[in-house]
Amino acid sequence: MITERHNLTVGGVEVAVVRKAIKNLHLGVYPPNGRVRVATPLAVSDEAVRLAVVGKLGWIRRQRARFVAQPRQSRREMVSGESHYFQGRRYRLRVVHHDGAAKVICRNNSILELQVRAETTVKGRERILQQWYRRHLRQLVPALFEKWQKVLGVCASEFGIKKMKTKWGTCNIEARRIWVNLELAKKPASCLEYIVVHELTHLLERNHTERFTAIMDRHLPTWRMSRKELNSEPLANEQWSY
Repeated sequence: MITERHNLTVGGVEVAVVRKAIKNLHLGVYPPNGRVRVATPLAVSDEAVRLAVVGKLGWIRRQRARFVAQPRQSRREMVSGESHYFQGRRYRLRVVHHDGAAKVICRNNSILELQVRAETTVKGRERILQQWYRRHLRQLVPALFEKWQKVLGVCASEFGIKKMKTKWGTCNIEARRIWVNLELAKKPASCLEYIVVHELTHLLERNHTERFTAIMDRHLPTWRMSRKELNSEPLANEQWSY
C-alpha cells in the first residue's frame, strides 16, 4: 500500500499529513497534546488539505483546549499513600516490606497492597505492579476476542497486550494483528471491550468511515459513552493516548 507522509503548518497549527489509497479525507485531533493528523487520498493536493484544516481551525483549537485541561497524574514514586487506578476505580497504594515473593493484593476495593523486599527500587516496584496489571488483562482479553470475533464475523491472526505510548489499541490490517494497551487494566471493563470491538471492526472497515460507525452502532450502541469515559479518565504521566 502506497503511503506518503509529511507535515504542514496551517494557521500556526502543525498538521501531520498521510496520503494513502483511501476515498475520503479524514481529520483528527488526538490526546494528550492535541496532535492534528489528516489522512487523505493520494490525489488530494496540499492546498486542498490546507483549506480543509482552515475550515476546522475553531474545532481543532477547542479539542486541543479540552485535552490540555484533562487531568494528569504526577510521576508515580511507588510509595504508600499514592493513588493508583484499577478497573476504573482509584486505590491507595500500601507498600509492605517482606522477604517472600513480590505480590499485589487488592483489599476492600480501596487499597492496593504491594508486598516487596525493602531493597526493591522504584522501577522494580513499578514493574511488579505492571506485571500484575498484565495478568489481569490476560484473564479478560481472550474471552472478549472470542466473543466479538464471532459477533463481527472476523478473525484476528494474533492479539495481545502491549504497553504503548500513542494508542489505546492498534490493528495491523494486513497482518490481522491487534494489540491492546496495558494501561487499559486501569480503566473500566467497558472501555477495554470498546477498544477490542473498535480494533476488530477495522478488519471489516479500514478507516473511520460512515460504514465503520454504522458497524459500531449496530453491535455496540454504547461505544460513544465508553469512548467518552476512556478519554475523561486521568492520563498517566507518560505521554500516551488513544
